[in-house]
Amino acid sequence: MSNKPIDRVAQATPAGVARKVKGLSDRAIAWIFVGPTIFLLLAINIFPLIWTINLSFTNFRANRPNRDVEYVGLRNYERILNDSDIWLSMQATAHFLIWTIVLQVILGFALAWLINRKFKGNDLWTTVIVLPMMLSPAVVGNFWTFLYQPQIGLFNYVISFFTGADPSSFEMLGSVDLAPWSIVIVDTWMWTPFVMLICLAGLRSIPDYIYEAAEVDRASKWRQFWTITIPMVLPFLMLAVLFRGIENFKMFDLVVQLTGGGPGSITELASINLKREAFEKWRTGYSSAFAIILFVTVFGLASIYVKALNKVKER
Repeated sequence: MSNKPIDRVAQATPAGVARKVKGLSDRAIAWIFVGPTIFLLLAINIFPLIWTINLSFTNFRANRPNRDVEYVGLRNYERILNDSDIWLSMQATAHFLIWTIVLQVILGFALAWLINRKFKGNDLWTTVIVLPMMLSPAVVGNFWTFLYQPQIGLFNYVISFFTGADPSSFEMLGSVDLAPWSIVIVDTWMWTPFVMLICLAGLRSIPDYIYEAAEVDRASKWRQFWTITIPMVLPFLMLAVLFRGIENFKMFDLVVQLTGGGPGSITELASINLKREAFEKWRTGYSSAFAIILFVTVFGLASIYVKALNKVKER
């Protein structure tokens, strides 16, 4: 049977007439819409990356743009790897990263487990729990700076209620021992709801018939938890760890609002150290090399983690 009548109808449509007049194929029209987006991505992401890589091999200083720029090869990278201050900032970053992820995963999963159980006021409590992650980090930083005040801060009075100590004795932001934990507490308070939502999505994706079959087999609640719930929610947990790990590795604004990297440099994360090298000491070439090292570190670890995540999802 001939398709000529159908072809004539297609050519008679506005799109068909426009295509015939313009002489453009579907692929050409697609490139017209996608091309500007690709160009913007290249201009905003790829070009700055290439420029940063180029600067990392020089002694360029942004506050002296007219000075003769010399290519120093791998000297910046060598100095960074042997810089004790850089390693201290990486150690502070690792402490912050590990503890925030551990606490957020545990608390987030526990909250998701509770919210997933239907009870009166479920929707209200879900909204209340999610509120912290809707706030700006700058607002959260100022809010918790007030709570941490030794004389009038509510946080110190809560701690003293359980310990019996003088509230003014807790210098959360000014103590070398407590300052790292103060930023861990704030980030955990702010982003645990995010992990909770991801875990809640995982819990609600488990079909009810799996639990019903387990009850028919007389499996206990504890056994159902370890053999059904955890394995099926594990990809969601790993996804939450990936998101929070990448985000916390480049944490900046919240820590600046709380401690500014102090006291001393005990809470100076890698991102804060990078900012000081680039915009306070104006060591642009050196800071560019540091930025490339951080980028390669995050990209490499994330790539390895994504491969592990895909293997878990395939099981």
